[in-house]
Amino acid sequence: MTQYLPTPDQERVQLEKLLAGNERAFDFFYDRYSLPVYRKLLKMVKVDVVAEEILQNVFIKVWEKRHLIDPDKGLKAYLHQIAQNLVYDFYRNLAREEQLMASVKHAIGNAMTEDTAEKLLLKETHQLLEKAIEQLPQQQQLVFRLCKQEGKSYEEVGELLGLSTSTINGHIVRATKKVKMFMFQIDHIHFSLILPAVILLMDSKV
Repeated sequence: MTQYLPTPDQERVQLEKLLAGNERAFDFFYDRYSLPVYRKLLKMVKVDVVAEEILQNVFIKVWEKRHLIDPDKGLKAYLHQIAQNLVYDFYRNLAREEQLMASVKHAIGNAMTEDTAEKLLLKETHQLLEKAIEQLPQQQQLVFRLCKQEGKSYEEVGELLGLSTSTINGHIVRATKKVKMFMFQIDHIHFSLILPAVILLMDSKV
């Protein structure tokens, strides 16, 4: 099903409901704006799992900060401003994580070669990722594997399963959150170190 954008009158009515805390109004905007915002995010961060996580955070902030929305200005510009700010935050955090990873690699350099360490990390992370995927509900697991492991696009998976791209995106966002939470709970001490490997595996055909 193709997403369509609301008319100004429709948007204003739904914005007023959103300001009043109406969850259906929130769903209304998620259904219509999530895919355009996701595509914009993907162009900015280049990694789909990162774009999906930022997308989720964009709409969380919309809900939490809904009292700041001006119905006269609409939601589109507000959404893109939040998305842009979160992308800036992502790159700032990524720079700090890269510094951390460089320090970790240097610290373990005396015990094993960098190549051996990375292969071991990827192997262990892949095994943990598979366990996490197996915990997902059946349809989320199917969508996750088709998109993440077989490399199919949201449109291809949507046509295959008879679902809209926004529904596919919703499954991916929820599945990704559950996978990361599972891995964090299993090995919370080392999760910050394996996160780059998690992103690599989620963005590859494995």
